[in-house]
Amino acid sequence: MDTVSKIPSPAATLDAASLTTREINTVLRALPDGSAVTITEPRGRHNLAVGLVNRIDITIDGNAGYFIGGLGDGPDITVNGFTGWGVGENLMSGSIRVKGSVSQSAAASAHGGRVIVEGDASLRAGISLKGGTLAIAGDAGNLTGFMAQAGTILIGGDAGEALGDSLYETTIYVAGRIASLGADARRTELTEDDVIAVKKLCDTASFDHIDPQNITKVTSARELYHFTTSHASSY
Repeated sequence: MDTVSKIPSPAATLDAASLTTREINTVLRALPDGSAVTITEPRGRHNLAVGLVNRIDITIDGNAGYFIGGLGDGPDITVNGFTGWGVGENLMSGSIRVKGSVSQSAAASAHGGRVIVEGDASLRAGISLKGGTLAIAGDAGNLTGFMAQAGTILIGGDAGEALGDSLYETTIYVAGRIASLGADARRTELTEDDVIAVKKLCDTASFDHIDPQNITKVTSARELYHFTTSHASSY
């Protein structure tokens, strides 16, 4: 009997203690749009809910491992715990909400959708962001927004060293302190449109601790867009 036929339809619960990651993801891919499912006993399992294109609601009830929701193009995922590296990597659309902290490289290379972190984020959050939105309620580690190319990052706490290093067109908003800015990142004037955008994002993320009018905006100085001989002089 195939894996999908073992699970009642619509699937209400998938027990990670008795199903492999491949079996769980096979069931998730087969669910029709509008389905809702809870994955229980994840116990730090890696690669859950990856590569999905259906519009379904997934709750992972516990701590999860690496690459949760990676390559997603549709589902809305809630993690009732912490996650490891690369949550929401290469996300295309949909959303991932982590009701805890996340390890390194959250939302790496995300092209669309939203990754919402209700705790803190470790190093390189939003690395190479390509259009998605990353909202972090707490602190963000060093090199957040490294080589980020498009999209938005909101940090509700403090930002670590080298924020926005080699930044392109991503906009970073920080409610707390910034340890240091990376190469080609600069503080820029907050506009009324920025205040409105931050307020909308806070409402979406359910962040009520951020004052949209008292926030630091960081963008690219655009000095590294083209190589010049002056850039080589330091080597």
